[in-house]
Amino acid sequence: PMTLARILDADDERFTAVFVELIRAHQIGLLHSELTALEFVNAIEELNGESPGENWFEIIEWYGQTDLEPPPGFTRWKGQMLSLIDPRFANFLQGNHPSTIRVEEIQWGGVPVDGSPALDRPAMLPADEAAYLDPENVVFGIELNGEARAYPRRILDWHEMANDVVGDVPVSLAYCTLCGAAVAFDGRASDGNTYDFGSSGFLFRSNKLMYDRQTNTLWNQLTGEPVLGELVDSDIQLDVLPVVLTTWEEWRTLHPRTLVVDIETGFNRDYRPGAAYGDYFAYEDTMFPVWQRSDLLQAKDQIYALRINDVPKAYPIGTLAEEKVVNDELGGEAIVLVAPGEIIQIDGESLRIGEVTYDAGSAVRAYARGEHTFELGPDEGTLLDETAQSWRITEEALIGPDGEELERLGGHLAYWFGWYAFFPNTSIYGN
Repeated sequence: PMTLARILDADDERFTAVFVELIRAHQIGLLHSELTALEFVNAIEELNGESPGENWFEIIEWYGQTDLEPPPGFTRWKGQMLSLIDPRFANFLQGNHPSTIRVEEIQWGGVPVDGSPALDRPAMLPADEAAYLDPENVVFGIELNGEARAYPRRILDWHEMANDVVGDVPVSLAYCTLCGAAVAFDGRASDGNTYDFGSSGFLFRSNKLMYDRQTNTLWNQLTGEPVLGELVDSDIQLDVLPVVLTTWEEWRTLHPRTLVVDIETGFNRDYRPGAAYGDYFAYEDTMFPVWQRSDLLQAKDQIYALRINDVPKAYPIGTLAEEKVVNDELGGEAIVLVAPGEIIQIDGESLRIGEVTYDAGSAVRAYARGEHTFELGPDEGTLLDETAQSWRITEEALIGPDGEELERLGGHLAYWFGWYAFFPNTSIYGN
């Protein structure tokens, strides 16, 4: 009480960030103090001359809209406090490392470091041996240099990261269940080093922060950029690789020689569809606070996200599923998006609430289109150009009648709130 009174007497707004952390620490049982969470809420109100809200969720969203800064030593102090949950948290939050994000907005996601354990070079099965998969099960599909692999979503829901090698390319498939985005990164970074990743247990605006195992730097899962740690000032970035979300039946039909993750992962998990996050997928709002929002779409509307030459754009999945083929321009490049199928719906069973139904997305692929304009051909694997010439849809390129190739682009699905939280300057197709 005496320290709190001294801070209030000094009228030091920087301690707002400290009080926010102490409110959260009260909430999750880290702090045992004679001061109540309400007293910290009242202190924030006194320091700032306005009410931040009545609970931690509201207070975080209020704080995000301010230009407040924390006191010196805040990052290390926060790391030390959160190390009471997992000592490894202190390795990420060190005061001597640069950051491109507000450390005050980093939140504990409810699990320790690697609480969602990455699958490292997971055991694979040939398609005809994957008896555990039903035709309608959803998979993330990647093909590189002629090698196809499928990562079932019902397995990735529990692991949120797969570090693998596909077609001799080191790949990290980083999946954020909270923002609905699975992004495939080439582990060969722009600095010439190869990185693999785990899940830090931290969130930023309800998006998971992954970390590289080589330096313990925290990275933005959506952008493939380091945000806190020794790599922040290095201008390093990861290339985004193409990945498609589709049904096992479609993927296997297109890629009969595909390999798929073995359900015997070495971890004891309930890999039924929806078991891990089905209730969240079916729920309309976020689990953690996100202050930077837009009501142009519903928070958890699914979009296909593209960023070309640093220009972001969101393509609503419902619109893509209706139009099937979209010829567009983005970042000065002519592109085409193809979504020949319907929106995939999952009937699952959440461990928390029982039976659930939710949308999984759609089998969207994006390509450069050069000087061509396309429409859907006589089947879902073919496009027709402006002269009615047939082009074959593949995972790596559109292939024309004379062998001309138009490259596949690295895009991914996401919830609208997750994309907008990091790219508020994004445009929306059709809006």
